Amino acid sequence: MFRTVLVRANSALKSSINVTKPALALGSSRHMSKESTETDEEFDNRYEAYFNRADIDGWEIRRGMNDLCGMDLVPEPKIVIAAMKACRRVNDHSLAVRFIEAIKDKCGGKVNEIYPYIVQEIKPTLVELGISTPEELGYDKPELALENINDD
Repeated sequence: MFRTVLVRANSALKSSINVTKPALALGSSRHMSKESTETDEEFDNRYEAYFNRADIDGWEIRRGMNDLCGMDLVPEPKIVIAAMKACRRVNDHSLAVRFIEAIKDKCGGKVNEIYPYIVQEIKPTLVELGISTPEELGYDKPELALENINDD
């Protein structure tokens, strides 16, 4: 009951005092640009250096991969190779396979053109590190798909 009285008193006090905040109105501005000042080569080098860090851990690898997956691009093979090596350094095979799956998904409608090129470029690294592709693991086919009884 005491709480209700305090809430009503506070509300009445606020409505009786008309406080304007001109400092907030004057200080709010956003400086944004649609132009990127980073070239494609600088972008690739930045992410390659990020994944090549010796002290990178699993969380940071996931963060970098998540950032890449959130962008409207398919990462270059050299970035994918650096990410695969980072996954091997932290001994996370499943993360490497999931990243390859995400890359396949990022290819969109051009999956038959882009994804085979990516796999061809990273295949020697995958063999060297002992990382399987999703197709080698059978992840490209449904595991528990049931036969449709209506298909006679």
